[in-house]
This record gives sequence, C-alpha cells and structure tokens, in this order.
Amino acid sequence: MENVLTLPDDGPPIDGERAATDVLGEAFGAGADTVVVPVGRLSPDFFVLRTGVAGAITQKFVQYGVRLVVLGEPAAVAGPVADWTREANQGRELWFVADAAELQRRLGG
Repeated sequence: MENVLTLPDDGPPIDGERAATDVLGEAFGAGADTVVVPVGRLSPDFFVLRTGVAGAITQKFVQYGVRLVVLGEPAAVAGPVADWTREANQGRELWFVADAAELQRRLGG
C-alpha cells in the first residue's frame, strides 16, 4: 500500500529544486512514498520545458525515490508538453492525473 502525502491547494509555489527539497522533507516526515501536488501549486514554468524547472523538480523526486503526482488539468497542454505528460504516465516516477478518482485507480485502489 502506498503512503501518500497530498499537498493542499494553497501554499508556496513549487518552482525549483529548493521548493522540491522542502516538499520532500515533508514527505519523509510523513513516511510518504508518493506526493500529490495540485497543478496550481506548480510554477507556470513547470510546463514550459525549455526553462528546465520541470526537470529540476522531477529529478529531485527521482533521486529520493518518491513518486510525484500532478493532480488536475494543466492549462493549454499541447505539443511537446502533451507528449511528455503522456510518456511520464507510462512510468512510475511521475504521473499526471485529472482527479482523485484517477489517482485511486492508478494506485490500485
């Protein structure tokens, strides 16, 4: 069974490695192996791949073996970002889910 930490909708934006490290600290404190982040908590640059923000954040989660789940539909996802989210959903480390029901299905519950 997964131990999931779900961040609230309000809170500081997750906009780089430092913020990701703070969230990982929360996850370890809660004994979580999966962190669910509402899409609104992510910096808009997360979905602009050339900025490197998504890579820096997801790499930090991968390094510590914690799955990152983005909950909610990001605005205007098309082209390379749509391809990336589709590919990510085929793996274990990073998922994009529309809602809590989809998350529960993915987690097997």
